[in-house]
Amino acid sequence: MVISMGYYKYVGELYKGLKAKIKKPENKELGELVRERKVQWRKGDAIVRVEKPTRIDKARKYGYKSKQGFAVARVRLRRGGMRKERVSGGRRPKRAGVDKITPKKSIQRIAEERVQKRFPNMEVLGSYWMWEDGQYKWFEVVLVDPAHPAIMTDKDVGWICEKQHTKRALRGLTPAGKDGRGLRNKGKGAEKLRPSIRAKGRKGK
Repeated sequence: MVISMGYYKYVGELYKGLKAKIKKPENKELGELVRERKVQWRKGDAIVRVEKPTRIDKARKYGYKSKQGFAVARVRLRRGGMRKERVSGGRRPKRAGVDKITPKKSIQRIAEERVQKRFPNMEVLGSYWMWEDGQYKWFEVVLVDPAHPAIMTDKDVGWICEKQHTKRALRGLTPAGKDGRGLRNKGKGAEKLRPSIRAKGRKGK
């Protein structure tokens, strides 16, 4: 029995377990394509505006349309801890506070904030994972221009033109931002999460 699926679902299935797929002999061409892209992305700038999204299924999920007013940027971030310097005072190694010190924000959220600062006239709708290796992570960020006439009259994303949505990536209002703030949970057991994880006696997390 052959099960047919739409293009967006096919792209989504392609990226599931991508790292394991490219190691298999039958996916040799896919592995070569991924390696070629990774070499190209490493040599380029940390933030690059791309002509069209690489993962159209994810971009459409966040409201992307192939029309004026929309843009996509690919951002590269380093992986790992905070690179803390070792203190000169004497103490046990475990008390030096060097290893396993990580930022409170996720790398994806930091990626959105950097893109927001690079394109201050645009707003971030959302972002999605592209690739990662031992040194870097890559994300693509979907942007929209709230001052563009095509966006103002769009019935799906016209809401972003209202002033309360300005700089939403820097205020933790994107999906990645809400994940980091603990606000994606709903229903029973999530009563202490709102308005923030610091409210309600700091019982949000």
